[in-house]
Amino acid sequence: MKPTTTWILIADAARAQIYANHGPGKGIEAVEGAEFDADHRPTRDILSDRPGRTYESAGVSRHAISPHHDPHRELKREFAARLAAVLDQRLAEKVYDRVILVAPPATLGDLREALSRHVRAVLYAEIDKDLTKTPVTELPAHLGAVLAV
Repeated sequence: MKPTTTWILIADAARAQIYANHGPGKGIEAVEGAEFDADHRPTRDILSDRPGRTYESAGVSRHAISPHHDPHRELKREFAARLAAVLDQRLAEKVYDRVILVAPPATLGDLREALSRHVRAVLYAEIDKDLTKTPVTELPAHLGAVLAV
């Protein structure tokens, strides 16, 4: 019988790494080519110029027009969508059997929205922590509640 391969996606809004576990007691290893970085420039660097200005409806004062969305936030959502697409593609290739998502709450929410129904079906657990800077040797301690590493 083939061992169950579990992928662990550890991400935040700017970087991500996928690790694999090939069964109880096998530990985790980084998946080759599965390290991702996002464009995480500040909003001031994303916008090309200052927002437009308009006159107050009553009086002569002027004020800036607020943008309808935060471009920095949109970059974070796009990064989550990119990660979700990788998970979907690799699931279709049958590279892994189930997935665990580890990310801060906001990124976890973005990932949930972006996941396809196929990936949601194999979603094994979610951990709302930022472990992107945690050394690989310390990760099993954080995953022990959901995975026999």
